[in-house]
Amino acid sequence: MVEIYLKNVRCYCFHGCLKEESIIGSEYLVNLWAKGALGKASLTDKIDDAIDYVFLNKVIVEEMSIPSKLLETVAERILNRALNEDNRIQKITISVSKICPPINGDVESVAVKLSKKRENKI
Repeated sequence: MVEIYLKNVRCYCFHGCLKEESIIGSEYLVNLWAKGALGKASLTDKIDDAIDYVFLNKVIVEEMSIPSKLLETVAERILNRALNEDNRIQKITISVSKICPPINGDVESVAVKLSKKRENKI
């Protein structure tokens, strides 16, 4: 099993339940781990045998650009799209962090973390 890790993908987005968040926006960090049986890639040296992190970054950026009230919603969209569009991914985990959230306290960030496995159909 091989794991691909995209660390601290930075996005400026407009997520949140407060009206101001949809106007002002804020900075987010996304971390994504994707696992698959990809040993062949190390032998063939071909991107077709690997999970393409350029594709994963594109999915993150595109889905993060769609405003949502909840971080859970955008994280779920990213997981579902990655699993639906790349059948090499067997398990995927994502964390989405909002930097300096407007929660009336001294908090560096808030985050959600979700994981999904591919369901094997018999």
